[in-house]
Amino acid sequence: MKVKDKVIVVTGGGGGMGREMVLELLRRGARVAIADVNENALQETFSLSGANAHALASCKLDIADREAVFALPQWVINHFGQVDAIINNAGIIQPFIPIRDLDENTIVRIMNINFYGTLYMVKAFLPHLLSRPEAHILNVSSMGGFIPFPGQTLYSASKAAVKLLTEGLNSELRNTSVHVTLAMPGAVNTNIMTNSGVDKMPGQKAGQEQKILQADKAARIMINAMEKNKPRVLVGNDARFLDILYRLAPTAASRFIAKMMEKM
Repeated sequence: MKVKDKVIVVTGGGGGMGREMVLELLRRGARVAIADVNENALQETFSLSGANAHALASCKLDIADREAVFALPQWVINHFGQVDAIINNAGIIQPFIPIRDLDENTIVRIMNINFYGTLYMVKAFLPHLLSRPEAHILNVSSMGGFIPFPGQTLYSASKAAVKLLTEGLNSELRNTSVHVTLAMPGAVNTNIMTNSGVDKMPGQKAGQEQKILQADKAARIMINAMEKNKPRVLVGNDARFLDILYRLAPTAASRFIAKMMEKM
């Protein structure tokens, strides 16, 4: 689905990959509604949109709030007159600790945002998307959704749920006007750790930067996949490498990741 002249909703559009996807969509001629729990971040995205700000609308929204999410489609339609696509990008990681040390509130929060938030968005918008001549759903999972990362097991489980949800949707909607894309980014330079309440990667010194994919490049890869109606896109060399390794030798791949996490 070409994004020019389409109305697209992006969750987590206040920063990181979400913000970069918003700006990329605007550059390509889309109209964009952004939803984010951080109002200051929404204003920053507005400021960065420059001359394209007229094609942008924002809504402070907690995607774990089911009632608020189900009210969002009508808000978008009232503002733009239609809705053609959703990008479910909002998500958080967990503290870098094993499952046995995760408290119940953290577990519920991660699942509510990463999985149920995505599910609520799909359920809320799908009736409207099915009424369009062409529409699209892009769900952002993670390479953690197909290979285990000790210390991020609950996060990975939530993203694995998003992966299977998206693949199931793709099958269910194959004879409709709604295309579905599953995006699985590797390590991307975003503010997800800050938003998740995590200070830094284990073993990472203060001020130390990771040599990882930049958010604007990740955004372009995902929007390109959306425009080509790709059912699946791996974002970053690390995601592509681990996908191949896990398919060929899942046990060896899991041990490799475990050793890497132990070093960190």
